Amino acid sequence: MHALNKNRPLRRVMLASAATVSGIVMLLALKPHTAPTVITDSAAPAPSVGSSASPGASSGSGKSGTSSGSGKSGSSSTATKTVTGNTVQTRWGPVQVKVTIKNGKITDVTAVQYPSENPRDQQINDYALPQLRSEALAAQSASIDTVSGATYTSEGYQQSLQSALDSAGL
Repeated sequence: MHALNKNRPLRRVMLASAATVSGIVMLLALKPHTAPTVITDSAAPAPSVGSSASPGASSGSGKSGTSSGSGKSGSSSTATKTVTGNTVQTRWGPVQVKVTIKNGKITDVTAVQYPSENPRDQQINDYALPQLRSEALAAQSASIDTVSGATYTSEGYQQSLQSALDSAGL
């Protein structure tokens, strides 16, 4: 006789229940994949995992226009200026960048604040921030491409970078 014979409905119920329980057990036993290892540019050291600010950077005020060197913003000078952009609030947290300018050219861009509250934020920003930095250095402006998967961080980065460049007179 056939195992799912209509004369034995209890057997059908037991087999369906056993199949359902087996399927649920297999789903719960499935392990998620491990996070990929991110390789960063050696010229731009990545910030530590638990920190949202680079060493020595002040992230409390959100002031723009902190500079060292020549105080004239309308003329090009040979001095090195460091300008911190405005803090931009994004959906996932604040983004703020610091720009170093020498002889009217952007020589360094550092993310002072960025979302890092959870491991997913850290994973996204460990990937996105070096790309945004290299884009800004190559473009020498805030007209940079958005990093796929880090749209909010990219937009905040661009806005903060533009405010820093505006404060520096570029």
